[in-house]
Amino acid sequence: MPTLDEICTSILTQKTTSIVILTGAGISTSAGIPDFRTPVVGLYDKLTPLQLPYPEAIFHISYFRHTPEPFYAIARARHPRNLKPTLSHAFLALLAKKGVLRFVFTQNIDGLEIDAGVPGDKVLNCHGSWKTQRCFKCKTVYADDLMKDAIGRGCVPYCPVEGCGGVVKPDVVFFGESLPAAFGEMESEVVGEADLMIVMGTSLKVAPVSGVPRKVGMGVPRILVNNDVVGDFGARGDDDVCLIGGCDEGVREIVRKLGWGEELEEVWREAVERKERVLEEEGWDDDDGPGLDECIARAAEAMKLRMGVSDGHRRMLEGHLAEKMAGMMER
Repeated sequence: MPTLDEICTSILTQKTTSIVILTGAGISTSAGIPDFRTPVVGLYDKLTPLQLPYPEAIFHISYFRHTPEPFYAIARARHPRNLKPTLSHAFLALLAKKGVLRFVFTQNIDGLEIDAGVPGDKVLNCHGSWKTQRCFKCKTVYADDLMKDAIGRGCVPYCPVEGCGGVVKPDVVFFGESLPAAFGEMESEVVGEADLMIVMGTSLKVAPVSGVPRKVGMGVPRILVNNDVVGDFGARGDDDVCLIGGCDEGVREIVRKLGWGEELEEVWREAVERKERVLEEEGWDDDDGPGLDECIARAAEAMKLRMGVSDGHRRMLEGHLAEKMAGMMER
């Protein structure tokens, strides 16, 4: 069965022309977004000062609908508005440019694949996107400039529709919500067509997206680019190639074998320059904004002022969320 060298040769000789990719948080860490479960530096460990019933509660719809403050407290530091595509995002765009990318399933909500130049019809944000938002109650779309202002001030945005006043929620899929119907449709359509599966920067613990790599046909090679071996990688023997380490490092190894190093750097440079122009046009300026740790510290202090309420609310939710979040290991 194929080695990485043989897989790259197959791409170069156009024997491999339908690459399906699944990405997770690890593809964006070099852009400045921490992943979720890495000890100490991962987001869930950093949330400890907020004393949430569970770290995942900050992204659970049952918690958000009543207590959106923690989510919006960290939104400024985690909002992808001021982030730029990584080398790994540029790799996806380069595969598209070469005509060998069939589709990208991403668990991320940052939209950096599109920013890098991957065509929109070749990407599915399985967990939604930060690029739009609407009222959770009446579903009215909320203006981008109002959202920008709320995030900049670290405030919870509320629906301006008279008589509504519901909490505004970004169009991302929280725990407890269903994935978009397009996920099942695209999974059925494209996974069976894959002649190569690449999985990058994910623990493969969040169903149903975690099941995508298992659905490619037997004999179809799979490449894992990740800090750890995850899912059923290795179970298919020589069909699986595991590049253990950071995503950008793994991409550089693949691209070196493909001989596309200079092209990748050019695609990456152009992507970053495009994003910088957009940020300038939209007026985002975060140079002196608080970082994630500072946002969490501020939120923890604010929640101390309402400790009686938050403690009681937390105790009420513990049993409720324990059942709701069974099996939900990671965002």
